[in-house]
Amino acid sequence: MTELGNRLKEARIAKGMSLDDLQTATKIQKRYLVGIEEGNYSVMPGKFYVRAFIKQYAEVVGLHPEELFEEFKSEIPTGMNEDIPEKLSRVQTRKDISGGTSKFFEILPKVLIAVFVVGVFAVVYYFYVQFSGNNATDPAEPENTPGVNVENNLPEDTDENNGSGENEADEGTGEDTEQEEPVEEPVEEPEPPAQEVTTAETNGQYTTYELKNTDKFELKLVSTGETWVNIKNGKGYSFFQGMLVAGDEANSTQVVDLTKEEEAVLVIGNSSNTEIYINDEKIEYAVSPSDFVRQDITIRYVADTE
Repeated sequence: MTELGNRLKEARIAKGMSLDDLQTATKIQKRYLVGIEEGNYSVMPGKFYVRAFIKQYAEVVGLHPEELFEEFKSEIPTGMNEDIPEKLSRVQTRKDISGGTSKFFEILPKVLIAVFVVGVFAVVYYFYVQFSGNNATDPAEPENTPGVNVENNLPEDTDENNGSGENEADEGTGEDTEQEEPVEEPVEEPEPPAQEVTTAETNGQYTTYELKNTDKFELKLVSTGETWVNIKNGKGYSFFQGMLVAGDEANSTQVVDLTKEEEAVLVIGNSSNTEIYINDEKIEYAVSPSDFVRQDITIRYVADTE
């Protein structure tokens, strides 16, 4: 047993807590808690979990994690910090290489839209010219030729025809004829815009998203393996922190309603085993989990006030 493990165990016993009690409070499996007390960090699912588990253990038994990290830093594995500069430089190199082409693809949609608008105006103008030209070339109605007696061209029984026509008109407009009322067609209301989740900023393992066009913010984290997560609001209040394990009905999924919050902050210990859903819509990681296993994600909620 290490000095750090002994210190934590004494604090647990002083609190009157068993390992089962501690497992319930921290959501950390009992075998990992025993490994921390005995200094056997090889049982952990990964080195990056060690500091997270020790921090959670210390907070529950009333110790200050940062003081323990400083006092026993020689006993605690450094995790994956050594891999971060190399991966960060590799990501920056790819960004530098693709910087020129990304600007071209940013301008391309605008150019295509401009070409489309010009094409629409050209088609409208073409049909307008064709329509105007056809109207201008239509032959004018012939006027009565001077000196020609129009009455001579009329049939002899004009009066009789006029009389019958009036009678038919009278019959056609009798009182029994019902006038149909125009039917008002229902006006279709426009569909509300779908919710929009966009990437506002990325910097290494840190990503910021913006959530718009929705009047609710429900966050769901689903584990496809084993992962440690922490869900906080922008003020630092933690709604949940602990392990999510696939296949465990009680601990495989965590759902939090953040509709009243302006910001959510997520710490994902193992992003390759964690799926993120906002209002049941799966969100893809802006930074690949293969580049950064641990990811710190901020989601800004712009509430729909209309």
